[in-house]
Amino acid sequence: MEMEIDFQEYQLSSELHGHEDDVRGICICGDTGFATSSRDKTVRFWSIDNNNNNNYKLSKILLGHTSFVGPLSWIKPNDEFLEGGIVSGGMDTLVLIWDLRSGESVNKLEGHKLQVTGLVVEDNADVISTSVDCTIRRWRNGQQVDLWEAHKAAIQAVLELPSNEIITGSSDTTLKLWKGKTCVHTFVGHTDTVRGLAPMPGLGVLSASHDGRTNSKSGLSNGDENDGYRNLSGGIVIGCCSVRLWALTGQVLMEMVGHTSIVYSVHAHVSGLIVSGSEDRLAKIWKDGVCVQSIEHPGCVWDAKFLDNGDIVTACSDGVVRIWTPCKDRIADPDAIKSYASRISEYKCSRKRIGGLKLEDLPGLETLHTPGTTDGQTKIVREGDNGVAYSWNSSEQKWDKIGEVVDGPEDNMKSPVLDGVQYDYVFDVDIGDGEPVRKLPYNRSDNPYNVADKWLLKENLPLSYREQVVEFILQNSGQKNFSLDTSFRDPYTGSNAYVPGEPSRSSGGPTKPVFKHIPKKGMLLFDVAQFDGILKKIKEFNSALLADAKDSALTEPEMSRLEAVVKILKDTSHYHISTFADVDIALLLKLLISWPDAMIFPVIDVLRMTILHPNGASLLFKHLKDGNDIVMETIKKVTTAPAGVANLLTTIRAVTNLFKHSFFHEWLRRHRIEILDAFSSCSTSNKNVQVSYSTLVLNFAVLLIENGDEEGQSQVLSAALEVCVFFCYLFAKEKIEKPVKCHVSGIASLPSGQIAEEESQGADAKFRALVAVGSLMLDGLMKKIAMDFDVQSVARVAKTSKDAKIAEVGADIELLTR
Repeated sequence: MEMEIDFQEYQLSSELHGHEDDVRGICICGDTGFATSSRDKTVRFWSIDNNNNNNYKLSKILLGHTSFVGPLSWIKPNDEFLEGGIVSGGMDTLVLIWDLRSGESVNKLEGHKLQVTGLVVEDNADVISTSVDCTIRRWRNGQQVDLWEAHKAAIQAVLELPSNEIITGSSDTTLKLWKGKTCVHTFVGHTDTVRGLAPMPGLGVLSASHDGRTNSKSGLSNGDENDGYRNLSGGIVIGCCSVRLWALTGQVLMEMVGHTSIVYSVHAHVSGLIVSGSEDRLAKIWKDGVCVQSIEHPGCVWDAKFLDNGDIVTACSDGVVRIWTPCKDRIADPDAIKSYASRISEYKCSRKRIGGLKLEDLPGLETLHTPGTTDGQTKIVREGDNGVAYSWNSSEQKWDKIGEVVDGPEDNMKSPVLDGVQYDYVFDVDIGDGEPVRKLPYNRSDNPYNVADKWLLKENLPLSYREQVVEFILQNSGQKNFSLDTSFRDPYTGSNAYVPGEPSRSSGGPTKPVFKHIPKKGMLLFDVAQFDGILKKIKEFNSALLADAKDSALTEPEMSRLEAVVKILKDTSHYHISTFADVDIALLLKLLISWPDAMIFPVIDVLRMTILHPNGASLLFKHLKDGNDIVMETIKKVTTAPAGVANLLTTIRAVTNLFKHSFFHEWLRRHRIEILDAFSSCSTSNKNVQVSYSTLVLNFAVLLIENGDEEGQSQVLSAALEVCVFFCYLFAKEKIEKPVKCHVSGIASLPSGQIAEEESQGADAKFRALVAVGSLMLDGLMKKIAMDFDVQSVARVAKTSKDAKIAEVGADIELLTR
């Protein structure tokens, strides 16, 4: 039955807590409740609270996935599922079917090679699943009955129509309408990945994408701040993403624009209202193509769905499910609304930037109690809501206050300066919709395409805007007649490369490409340790435990045994004959379990070096085989928020050292998803951790290539590409954030010499991740997957690095893509 809803502003109705990480998906389950999926590897079912019909309560937690869960679909109650069921898909490539009555998984559908992205349950109980592996699969009674490659790039969403036809959306920018296994129509119009699909009752299909909106104005800025319908002529405005309404004939009926980042989901109500969720932290509500309300969240809005009564459920990256309502009798109490507004305010404050630095990341005044290291050394500290710069005065041994840090234009300079570097131009790019103005530096001698690629990656903007950025650069730098010589080849690349001392090469026939850094052979290990420092730290922590009369403190005999272990590890020349007692390994494992989390990192470091000892590794493996998997338990412990940097660093290095011994290889293969998922979720700017994680990823690549494990290779490729894309814009960002992006009483920039070592470590991390990608791409299937994820752009940015080895491996990867 259709409902007429006159638009009234939506307000918070309730918050549902329970998930321990990002809430990724929502599935409305008739009038019984709804299910949510999460990065915490669970599906949760929320039912109406009989004591409060305006509210929902958690009634089931569905455990079975080994990685984050995404798409969900509802099985209506039937003879087999008396209370209905749920179908879920995840990063672990599995499709699981759940009976809501028991809360148990009753079927596991295995076949996809990569992440499952979409699910549909048909009237005949068949399950349709889509995946990043580009395939659609049909399952019947737990068995795969159909399989076909539907797109040339990852499939991101699937939808069933009342006619039983299905529609898919893909990273290839298209929607496809399927009748059986036959594509009967391809919808063309989006310029970037199609992320979400939804039916629009009586009209057609809605799609959500990261593409740019169209506007009659030229250039990159947009003066119109009103969200709403736009026609399809004109140029792209960077930073705005769209929702489109399509007729089933492929005609675009309406385009809704206003989001400033990736739109992940879209949904419609029978009243005609539409809701979309985006990485820009907004759930936008649309009526007749116009945005009538934007609801702020303290994080990415992964999904948003209407309930039958017109209320909206949102899934947020802060791990909270929220319900929003236009009905006065279902609005939360004033204290809850006030509390939520306060959290939004705090979130915004935490993201405030001072001179390009996050305000919350600046140290407090207490940091000025520590003397400087060199005369003129500069520090920026937080004073209230401001950042203030101080300079170290060596002669007087004190910090002199310079002034408040502010952003501002370089009006008085002959050449504009950004982050201490002079450029021919520094353009202000206004992407509109309340977003801050962004700086785009350019020299006339630069290749504008390389500049555009690097800037888009740094600013996390879609690469589909490349041509528009290049056009903007050329127009505003007076290079309107610029033409790029397409025959140009970078000196690092193949047939046209210049190699000093080499004779000219004929261009007669094709030659086998020669790579400088790929494939990688052999494992990398962390085999250096400061044993005296490690032992000193363990004794320090043990003294603290003894002072608190803790049972977990080491006794004197146990401390002596631990010192004996360290003595054996120091004597590397006798590793071939020295041995440990089983109780030595048991003692280390006991400390990992019983000591406080903040104190275990030196123990993990001893374990790291023990793994390199042949006998020590064998004894540890014996414990793993006996069911005492302390390694996985430690990984889970140290990656649980808040994750300490010391724990992360030592644990990643310990796991990396396991690759030395072939008897650990099967364990590593079996736990690869859990290991990579756990460490990748712990974001840190610590360079040592970044190098260690990249090394771990590289070792996984080498192992899985040797074993011919294509499924494992695709998962490691995904992890390596994630690191590469992160570093592609982080490296550019470091040049902005380290030599501080500010003007302090007329000073253009601050000293940056002290960051050279950190930059070197960052280069090592990026290099190892790129080598992993290149090595994996030598396999044809991995190359196809990498190119679907636009590895060409990663290679182009790597080639522009000032670090020679990064530029070289970038050239290796680019050569592979040809």
